[in-house]
Amino acid sequence: MRMTEVAFGVQPPVDAYGPGGFRIGGAWRDGAVLLSPEGVTPLDHPSDGIAQLAGIEADAVDLVIVGQGPEIAPLPRDWRLALEQAGHGVEHMATPAACRTYNVLLAESRRVAALLIPM
Repeated sequence: MRMTEVAFGVQPPVDAYGPGGFRIGGAWRDGAVLLSPEGVTPLDHPSDGIAQLAGIEADAVDLVIVGQGPEIAPLPRDWRLALEQAGHGVEHMATPAACRTYNVLLAESRRVAALLIPM
């Protein structure tokens, strides 16, 4: 079997997730984070990430992923409206699935952003 290492480009992958945070590109980050073509941004509150995502040009990302913690729940209406009005496609899921999906899309060279809420 031949193994090929995946190149993620400029945006770092999510290496691990656990209670309270994430290891992203080899560095541990406590709390919620925003991953976008502009970099990794720690967030005081997840709604701060929604405001930042809404400010990203619609043609800069193909998809916005929202990882909502250990379980999926309906996305708050104001979050969905802000992202849709900014022209972003949005998918919400539990954080473990969001981390995996984000990494797969990065490996496919897709333009993706993620708001990840820790477990």
